[in-house]
Amino acid sequence: MKSINKIFKNTKILSFDKFFEKVLYDKKYGYYNKKIPFGINGDFITSPDISFLFSEVIGIWVVSTWQNLNKPKKFNFIELGPGNGSLSKILHKTFMKFPEFYKSTNFYLYEKSQILKKLQKKKLKGLNIQWIENIDKIKTAPSIFFGNEFFDAIPIKQFEKKNGFLYERFIQIDSNLKFKIILKKATRKQIENIKKLKIFDKLNFIEFPKAGLIEMKKVIKKIKLFNGGILLIDYGYIKSNNNDTLQSIKNHKKNKIFDNIGESDVTSLVNFELLKNNFIKNNLHVEKIMPQGKFLRSMGIMQRAQIVSKDMSFKSKADIFLRLQRLLNPKYMGDLFKVIFACKYKIKNIDGFN
Repeated sequence: MKSINKIFKNTKILSFDKFFEKVLYDKKYGYYNKKIPFGINGDFITSPDISFLFSEVIGIWVVSTWQNLNKPKKFNFIELGPGNGSLSKILHKTFMKFPEFYKSTNFYLYEKSQILKKLQKKKLKGLNIQWIENIDKIKTAPSIFFGNEFFDAIPIKQFEKKNGFLYERFIQIDSNLKFKIILKKATRKQIENIKKLKIFDKLNFIEFPKAGLIEMKKVIKKIKLFNGGILLIDYGYIKSNNNDTLQSIKNHKKNKIFDNIGESDVTSLVNFELLKNNFIKNNLHVEKIMPQGKFLRSMGIMQRAQIVSKDMSFKSKADIFLRLQRLLNPKYMGDLFKVIFACKYKIKNIDGFN
């Protein structure tokens, strides 16, 4: 509680996105800057740590997409929010199996958390990787951006419609660090921006990823200038539905949103309909949104599992396929997680979206 008291010192009222920006990303006391959230000893586990096959398949997809871009001699691959570095390690190993691709590629990690960057550098020591905190640092070449559970970790704004008026949700903080939700009338600019997004017209509760769209604007600028695209995988929904999707996780269990502030992860479900509309509005071509399970199967993850497990013991083979079930089964991550790809020009026969 002492660290939270320091974060919110002299602060009385904050919008939802600013509140959780401080909770998650405060340089000294924020959740992502003071603990390692991943793995058994953390608060949650992501696909690369569930199965190395996930990372292998993404690596193959990146190489295939580079080939479909006519094998540019200079090429950038940028992982957005690389977590504990598990995905990057397998990606790098996979990329090295394709010498022409590997020789052409600059490998960037876009990371803001200092503690995670330190972890990544330890895990990826000796590999040809560059860390950046600013997308503007990326060199002038066709680029593929990839983010797994990147967008869900960016704080969102929340709005409510009442009696014909639009209100923004704020959090009021008292001297005892008790948190209370209050409403303030939305500004004229906010109303105009939301009205532009027709998908919100019939909703009374709106989640608006202002900070996330600002991040995407930087990415889109690079794609439009130098060609390439962005592949995002995240848990989310396709149709807006009036739901409050903010959620908190601690020790792999659901946590009340205002409990364990600063000691638990806070995320929101990603609005893929909004992402798609935003890409199209910015003149990018968008492939159809795919469930993660269907995408990974289309990429041949089951066939790859058969190959790598061929000479394994029954126990090791069972472990591989049980892990895949978590990624592929509609009851788990197979349908909850979605995949979207946007690019400057339509790419023929793009893998995973057939």
